[in-house]
Amino acid sequence: MTTVTDFFDMHAAPMRIGKVQLKVRDLDAAASFYTSALGLVRLASSDGRVTLGTATAPLLELLGDPALAPNDRRQAGLFHTAFLMPTRADLARWLAHAVATRVPLQGASDHIVSEAIYLADPEGNGIEVYVDRPVSRWHGPAGEIRMSTDPLDAQALLKAADGTEWFGFPDDGMIGHVHLQVGDTAEADRFYSGVLGLDIAARYPGASFYGSGGYHHQLAGNIWNSRRAGRRPDGTGGLDTVEIVIRLAADIEAIAARAESAGIDISRDDDGLTLHDPWGTAITLRN
Repeated sequence: MTTVTDFFDMHAAPMRIGKVQLKVRDLDAAASFYTSALGLVRLASSDGRVTLGTATAPLLELLGDPALAPNDRRQAGLFHTAFLMPTRADLARWLAHAVATRVPLQGASDHIVSEAIYLADPEGNGIEVYVDRPVSRWHGPAGEIRMSTDPLDAQALLKAADGTEWFGFPDDGMIGHVHLQVGDTAEADRFYSGVLGLDIAARYPGASFYGSGGYHHQLAGNIWNSRRAGRRPDGTGGLDTVEIVIRLAADIEAIAARAESAGIDISRDDDGLTLHDPWGTAITLRN
């Protein structure tokens, strides 16, 4: 029998995703998509900036600039931002909403650790909407995290809604992980595992999955579209910043020391500490 304790407590993890910042060419269209398709709430708006999230937490910040070059899927940057639903019924209700309102879906997968639906925003920024399976079902005989990409039984998932309706993104939903496009997985390992201190939880051909606290992944990096990509050009739409919430302040200082030893520049401000991965994506760490 599945109990609440079978599910991963993201807030107890040493590291978790806070909010994601995207640069978009059409701010109004992008913001409207995330509110209508995903049910996010508009929390704040200012000149060229919209913050979206739940009633209790910001999850996505959109920076608008019509002069941006279009997002290029061959470059390093975002593969997808993954929005984690609290329960399977929440995912089922959202899927029914997406089908009923004709949200363009791009795929659906059973990953053993999770059930996931894929789509993209109007500017091609990838999105995953998913729910975790119980932690007890994640591991193989040797205790390793097992992940796969198998067909999703969408009809079985839809039955989990049990006739209830979708009323927007749940207040206790969050960004569970961010999957990146990188130019080289070994270089990504050196940064995300060696410097940030995330565990390499699993590997696919051409991809590494980085977890904290035993989670299957809070971050991932693949070269499926972006093999040998260099630093992302300035003035391009797409991913700008990933915020990582660090549970212990001492861990931020340990990351800063490793970054300095690796010759990586860091900056500090009221929001925390910021450093850039080898492809120019800003990673902001806050407590």
